[in-house]
Amino acid sequence: MNHDLAKMRVGKEAARYLEDGMVIGLGTGSTTAYAIAEIGKRVRNESLQIRGIPTSSSAEINARKNGISICTFDDIDDRLDLAFDGADEVSPDLNLIKGRGAAHTLEKLVASQARRFVVLVDQSKMVDNLGVTAPVPIEVIPSAASVILRQLQTLGATASIRYGVRKDGPVVTDLGFWIIDADFGPISNPSQLSHTLLEIPGVLDHGIFFGLTTEVIVGAESGIEVIQNG
Repeated sequence: MNHDLAKMRVGKEAARYLEDGMVIGLGTGSTTAYAIAEIGKRVRNESLQIRGIPTSSSAEINARKNGISICTFDDIDDRLDLAFDGADEVSPDLNLIKGRGAAHTLEKLVASQARRFVVLVDQSKMVDNLGVTAPVPIEVIPSAASVILRQLQTLGATASIRYGVRKDGPVVTDLGFWIIDADFGPISNPSQLSHTLLEIPGVLDHGIFFGLTTEVIVGAESGIEVIQNG
């Protein structure tokens, strides 16, 4: 499958959701980058008044480059109209694993504040069960990392600190935390695991997104499919 073509089609479809005056959440990652580019085209060509809340520094840079006005939650009085983001895995009930880009804490905040949370993926991200292809990223206080690693081991996970590429040492998030990637294998109860992880002292948040997705736009070489929640 041509993943770039699939992502481009998803991005074009996502941009069709825009209406003048919307405040939207802008996710992180390669698929969302295509959507941001297409949103920027509509903003320029149709003089749309769109404001975006980015989920990472890279999303903010990309949005500004494409002419999308940036705001924060301090600038708005209500929920976001829409939020767009990618995913590492999407289960049949539209729960997610996210966090390959180490931005899942802010991504979850933005998704939780959106009336519609639209997930943008290609077919390769659709799975029968969460945890079969992607570990669960966990954002942690650096000084607690060794303690958390031991606790994850008692929960049956194979876990390790994520290290940088072309950077010495651990990946450091935009919030100044570290990432632990925890492989639990197939996750039978995402909600229960979510609560268990959040109860561990030193954990800021994790990449299981449970009950937030309203719809998924799935791209393939042949076209797109929109899956509604419920």
